[in-house]
Amino acid sequence: MKFAVIQFPGSNCDQDCIAAINSIEGLRAEYVWHKETSLRDFDAIVLPGGFAYGDYLRCGAIARFSPIMRAVVTEARAGKLVLGTCNGFQILCEAGLLPGALVRNRSLRFVCEMAVTRVEVDDSPFTHGCPKGTLLRLPIAHGEGCFFADTETLRDLNQHRQVILRYSDRQGRIVPEANPNGSIENIAGICNRERNVFGLMPHPDRASDERLGSADGAKIFRSMMETINAPRRAEAGSGLARQVA
Repeated sequence: MKFAVIQFPGSNCDQDCIAAINSIEGLRAEYVWHKETSLRDFDAIVLPGGFAYGDYLRCGAIARFSPIMRAVVTEARAGKLVLGTCNGFQILCEAGLLPGALVRNRSLRFVCEMAVTRVEVDDSPFTHGCPKGTLLRLPIAHGEGCFFADTETLRDLNQHRQVILRYSDRQGRIVPEANPNGSIENIAGICNRERNVFGLMPHPDRASDERLGSADGAKIFRSMMETINAPRRAEAGSGLARQVA
């Protein structure tokens, strides 16, 4: 199974994503430069963290116009799994694939620390094997990670169960003290209505090995693999049944 890791000028977590994905048996990741125009040969797409185009104008505002983004939008609308971490989340919002926006941290300071997030939706393509309420320890590193959405958008996100992760304390409580950047309702990650596009500010790629302090991030990549494999196994089983019959 092959994952595309998009490289923009200024990406700095692309190598982390490649290493994390390639460490999982059955997965293989490859770099795709932002000037490429096709992603048809890949099973899933990852937009990594970093400072695409130096984060000029707004984070992700210029990257949204890179040639590869036409292919990202096309594949996302066709149902392919797309994961955006940190700067990748910002790009997905700028591209209109996810609602809301990422703005300056409420403290107006860059934050770099290990955060605790609580799984709010356990049946998404990105959280299989993580029961609702599971706590994932994932690092964050951003200056514009405060998720904001208007009242109507926020209502829709909650109504359609699109809030996948929230920042919590170590007991799983959603409290202001656990919110590292001022995100509305402690939101750390959301998906689109169709649930195949997921953006989060924490870095699962930097939490894929216990030697890094947490291996919780690998659960997200494994869930993506399971989601993609499930219909293939079902089809294989159906084909075998037809042969036996």
